[in-house]
Amino acid sequence: MSTSVVLPALGESVTEGTVTRWLKQVGDTVQEDEGLLEISTDKVDTEIPSPVSGVIEEILVQEDETVEVGAILAKIGDGSGAASSDDAPQAAPAEQPAAPAEEQAAPAEAAPAQQPAPAAQPAAASDDSTEVKLPELGESVTEGTVTRWLKAVGDDVAVDEPLLEISTDKVDTEIPSPVAGTLQEILVQEDETVNVGAALARIGSGAPAAAEPEAPAAAPAAEPEAPAAEPEAPAVEQEPEQSAPAAPAPQAAEKSAPAEKPAEQAPAASSNDDVTYVTPLVRRLAQQQGVDLKSVTGSGVGGRIRKEDVLKAAEAAKAAPATAAAPAASAPAAPAPVEVSPLRGTTQKMSRLRKVIAERAVASMQATAQLTTVVEVDVTKLSALRDRVKGDFQQKTGDKLSFLPFFAIAAVEALQAFPIINSTVEGDEIVYPAHENVSIAVDTERGLLTPVVKDAGEKNIAQLAREIADLAARTRDNKLKPDELAGGTFTLTNTGSRGALFDTPIVFLPQSAILGLGAVVKKPGVVSVDGKDAISVRSYVYLALSYDHRIIDGADAARFLGAVKARLEAAQFEGDLGI
Repeated sequence: MSTSVVLPALGESVTEGTVTRWLKQVGDTVQEDEGLLEISTDKVDTEIPSPVSGVIEEILVQEDETVEVGAILAKIGDGSGAASSDDAPQAAPAEQPAAPAEEQAAPAEAAPAQQPAPAAQPAAASDDSTEVKLPELGESVTEGTVTRWLKAVGDDVAVDEPLLEISTDKVDTEIPSPVAGTLQEILVQEDETVNVGAALARIGSGAPAAAEPEAPAAAPAAEPEAPAAEPEAPAVEQEPEQSAPAAPAPQAAEKSAPAEKPAEQAPAASSNDDVTYVTPLVRRLAQQQGVDLKSVTGSGVGGRIRKEDVLKAAEAAKAAPATAAAPAASAPAAPAPVEVSPLRGTTQKMSRLRKVIAERAVASMQATAQLTTVVEVDVTKLSALRDRVKGDFQQKTGDKLSFLPFFAIAAVEALQAFPIINSTVEGDEIVYPAHENVSIAVDTERGLLTPVVKDAGEKNIAQLAREIADLAARTRDNKLKPDELAGGTFTLTNTGSRGALFDTPIVFLPQSAILGLGAVVKKPGVVSVDGKDAISVRSYVYLALSYDHRIIDGADAARFLGAVKARLEAAQFEGDLGI
């Protein structure tokens, strides 16, 4: 008996999604919760996991097709109902007979060897070129900015092979080729912004069009006669501001850039030799795991290095004999040398997300009266409690126990006692929500995002730790649902995770306050021993509350911070651990 994979609800305002890439094919064996395909909506890009373990018997929606929430995407069973291998790459095999065999043969010759399916290619078999247009990327998205061309004029492209990267104010994504053929003309330069429906390029079945020299991203005259194998060579590109997994950027894309921006490309090329293009997410993960990308073999399309490849490489490194690291343990580790950024000496356009953040920050500062109050908290007892229970906590929950969930639960309790800190301004009225939805500031490659822990006042430390870790991971992976970024009433920003003692964070409307958490540091402190003052090594943290002085007074802020301070210094959280 087969199980249907349906497009789940991805937010209250999201009614449909577009299949951008199938990660599995008909006949493949999948495990429960393993990623099956990637879906793009007008709010977010995400992966759809398999609801069960089994074999993919049928794919019902092709890549680039848009379907409504609840539509059946595929069927998974025990393998007895799987389609033949000839049908595996196609989501709708019934459409294959629609084109005569003569039309299918022509584009098949232009397609790379890894794209054997002829049924998807008749669209390229035409005497005229095909325009590649900017598709609709959501109801509220009317335009997009070309951030990078992945192909150059004269390159051969296959159906659904990525042509360029587009950035909007909601999401960064790649635009695939609708047909197989040769890229004859590029009509929109990098960093240009165009409306939905605008023509981006032209693809034909032969040599570049006569207008090629006038193309904004024109390549050298010898490019159209480049060897057919050239697009498969690894690209050396400057990192784009997008994190969705995608097909590898071909070397030809690199060659088109020097004509336009040689100063930007030269530094990037010198620091990434022999490394196939990877997304910023994968590059960051490799840095965090200490993995050299040059030593990783990619399992993605065209050898693309994916997140799973980095994690496997990291696990293999950890499994290496411990004796190899033993000699180095005797000497203190030297600090890692500072790497010179390839951005040095260049000029870069703001990403759409960065523009939105900038506009919101300025609007918030202009519309509110903001100031910051700071307190110092002795968290020595809390640190001892955390050290005592973190092993048992991780064993029972599978999550690491940081200071953040303790700070979160203390802040939420204080919000319930002093709801003015959790309130919002609507005209001449103050609205006091009946819940505490805590936004967590997350640093990503694309910019600062704030996913929301809903009803945080009803959760214990284990639940908060799990949800915060999950939201942060999916934020960095660009896999959040749209509603998970909305509805916050108060924000926590953990700048101490980067070593900052404290800062003065900005309150973003419509919220009225944000709590900055500094680094927990040890230093001498005065304590009372037998009624006498003594010096002792203590653990301290600064808490900085920025707030809207239109409705929150300094006394309100002090009372709130005093409640948080008292709760943390008492460190009586044993009954709130949830284990």
